[in-house]
Order: sequence, then C-alpha cells, then structure tokens
Amino acid sequence: MRWCVVFFAHGPCLQALVVWCENLLPNHVSGQKQSSMATSNKVELAEALALGPAWRHFSYVMLYAPTPRALFGGRIPLRYAVLMHMRFDGRLGFPGGFVNDQCPSLEDGLNQELLNKLGEGVSTFSVVHTDYRNSFTDAKSKVVVHFYVKCLTLEQLQAVEARAPLAKDYGLEVFGLVRVPLYTLHDGVGGLPAFLENSFIGTTREQLLDALQDLEILDPQTVSVLKKRIAQHKQLLGLIGT
Repeated sequence: MRWCVVFFAHGPCLQALVVWCENLLPNHVSGQKQSSMATSNKVELAEALALGPAWRHFSYVMLYAPTPRALFGGRIPLRYAVLMHMRFDGRLGFPGGFVNDQCPSLEDGLNQELLNKLGEGVSTFSVVHTDYRNSFTDAKSKVVVHFYVKCLTLEQLQAVEARAPLAKDYGLEVFGLVRVPLYTLHDGVGGLPAFLENSFIGTTREQLLDALQDLEILDPQTVSVLKKRIAQHKQLLGLIGT
C-alpha cells in the first residue's frame, strides 16, 4: 500500500489531500505500484478481450535490438540493446499506456501510445499481434495489462532514441530513455545486478527478466541468481524501513 499526496490550490492556501493508491498491475499509467501479483491473474487474450466495459486496458512493449558493440575494447560485448524509460513517477517502466476504447485493436492503441511517448522514431515499425506475450488482470482495480516484445534493427532503435526528446509526452510522462546493461562486471554488482536495484513500476522488473530468459538473452541460471538477489535487496529495504 502507498499514499500519494495531491495538492490543490484554494485561495491563498494549499490544501493537501491524501489519496490511497491501490495496488495495480505493472506499468499502470497512474504510477500506482503493485508489490506482488497476489491479486492478479494471468489470462488468455480472448478472455481478457471479453471483459466488460468497466475494465480498462493498458498495453506495453519491450523494444530491443542486437548490437555488435562492446565495452572496454571488446572485453564485454553488449549483445543487445533493450529500451526502458524513466517515468514521471521516478520509476522505470516499458513504453506504452492506456488503450482507448475507440481503438480498433490493442496493437493500434499501443502504437499510438508509442508515438506520443517516443516520437516519430517509431514510424519505421509497428507492434503487431505476433509480438504479443501475455495478459494479466486485476479484478479489484478492473485493470488488464497486455505485454508485447518487439525486435528492431539497431538503426531503428537508435532512431527511437534520437527522436524521443521531440515526442509529445517527453518531459511530461517520459523523463528519458535508458538501455538495460545485460552484463555483470567482475565485482559481481556492476551492470545488470546494480540496474535491477532501481525502482520499477509494478512487476516490470520480473517481466524484464522473464522476457530476457524466454528470448535466450539470459540463461535460466543467471535469471535465478538475479531474482534471488532482488529478493534479498527487497528484504534489506524492508528492514531499513522498519
């Protein structure tokens, strides 16, 4: 559970209204955070699409591309560039957002959100149905989240990075793009382990690791070690907060 403070101007004074933020699914545009998937369920796409009009649909995508570049004179190959962004709430997430009911499909809604958040650099590709991975529902908040993974060329990904600062929502909902370091430095901390200690919206961190494993970018043993490290990090933060 989290508490958000929203300020309203009223005459010469500011009044603070404390609003309880319910736990939602990963990447919800409001910035509300879900600490676990206890109230969420994985569903088939057809089942998700058959939900009633009271449900809100959100779509997000992991954009990635192979890269031949390497760090430190070739000693650490980068292998892939995976894009995420810094959200307006200070958390990392995947680009995407709310799918309007008027959109012909989830993919059309997602592509429109990508245009708003990433700019004209996304005009060289489209997220299509075959990029779909999974859907999760949260009955309490009546939210369903759809997750996609899209492989680009390095040139396409670099065009997205170059033109993102000109996007409609850049500086508003998107505060910058980041690449995920997929390596671990010799100290065992630098690189991906350190990156995963950042704050992520909802279960985005777990989505990232699962996608990297499914794409065989990371092996299952590495993912298992990283997930254990994440659990220890969360436990430590919990102790610090007590």
